[in-house]
Amino acid sequence: MAQEKHHQIVIIGGGTGGIMTAAQLLRKRKSLDIAIIEPSDKHYYQPAWTLVGAGTYSWEKTIRPEASVMPKQVTWIKDYATAIEPDENYVDTQSSGKITYDYLVAAPGIQIDLDGIEGLKEAMGTHNVCSNYVDPNYTWELLQEFKGGNAIFTQPTTPIKCGGAPQKIMYLFADYVRKNNMADKTNILFATPGSVIFGVEEFANTLLQVVDRYNISLKLFSAPVKIDGPNRKVYFKHMGDSAEQSKTTSPDGNRFEENMVEEGLVEMPYDFLHLAPPQSAPDFVKHSKIAHQEGPSKGWINVNINTLKHNEYDNVFALGDAAALPTAKTGAAIRKQAPVLVENLLHTIDNDKKFNEGYSGYSSCPLVTGYGKMLLAEFDYENKPMSDPLLKRLMNIFKEHWRMWILKKYGLPYLYWNMMMKGRM
Repeated sequence: MAQEKHHQIVIIGGGTGGIMTAAQLLRKRKSLDIAIIEPSDKHYYQPAWTLVGAGTYSWEKTIRPEASVMPKQVTWIKDYATAIEPDENYVDTQSSGKITYDYLVAAPGIQIDLDGIEGLKEAMGTHNVCSNYVDPNYTWELLQEFKGGNAIFTQPTTPIKCGGAPQKIMYLFADYVRKNNMADKTNILFATPGSVIFGVEEFANTLLQVVDRYNISLKLFSAPVKIDGPNRKVYFKHMGDSAEQSKTTSPDGNRFEENMVEEGLVEMPYDFLHLAPPQSAPDFVKHSKIAHQEGPSKGWINVNINTLKHNEYDNVFALGDAAALPTAKTGAAIRKQAPVLVENLLHTIDNDKKFNEGYSGYSSCPLVTGYGKMLLAEFDYENKPMSDPLLKRLMNIFKEHWRMWILKKYGLPYLYWNMMMKGRM
């Protein structure tokens, strides 16, 4: 029988946002006709990739068949979305043609752009250049082979999923070299285009203590712009107003042997280099009318930041990493976005003018600070701490805890597969 080309609700993306939304919609209204456009056979629990890169979690445990998380009542269109035409209410696909809809939920996730830094594509996975965003197994391989020298951790100027991930692997790396008696011959650097190590002051203060504990040097206002893999050198461009701002803060002088090759461009040798690559919304989103056409959010989906409804198209909604929401792009954020979106989509279907404006930008970053230690940073659009009231009663939420490590390694994966993917939270 030919596949239906029209559905009441079409969801782009079978990742965290798409599956959660479909599961919650069907729990509230089983009669809904929902299709999910998703090409992958596999579903990944990416938050554990940090632990995989540090050798304390199995890669295989982060993967399940996509079919195992797809709600049974959903029509799965196993294909790639290639274009969105909101004026004509359809999504074009690579092989299945046009899929029309009454309502669209865009949850396509985010794409890695290895071309965003000169030399990165050629160097990634070789020349001691790794990324947990790309291949955490290679990160773990390099960590085990490391014998000392410059270990550099950095992030790009673009938004990235899980903004704390570049730091998490750094702290685990630092703990690993210390436990293996290599700390005295290892120089660890965190380079960031930003002005601070973390956007929420209360959590940043704790992280600065962690940085001091591991003797990590900071290089603020510094963006990676070029990788020379064969010669093992990385180049940073100064992003601040003053050249002084981008100097490495290190108690040991120029121990990294950094060299200014021209005004605002610094060359630094490395023995271990971990990057969060540049990232963006998928191309078919960037080229669509549902994306912002201009301004700082250009290319990201133009939705109301509190209701998750599109600002121009009344039958379009979006959540997750590709949405232009000024908060961290995490699965925890999606967990709070999905119920608001679901409620507002059902109100729209019912022609009910009520709207839930309850998404306040909640996100959380489980900042692993060593083997057996974690700081759970929860915050909102205004970068104010937004921690769970129960946790606040049980512990000092601005400190590292081994119980948070247990939550990260065991509790959160369980909740993800058994609760979030089933629409129960």
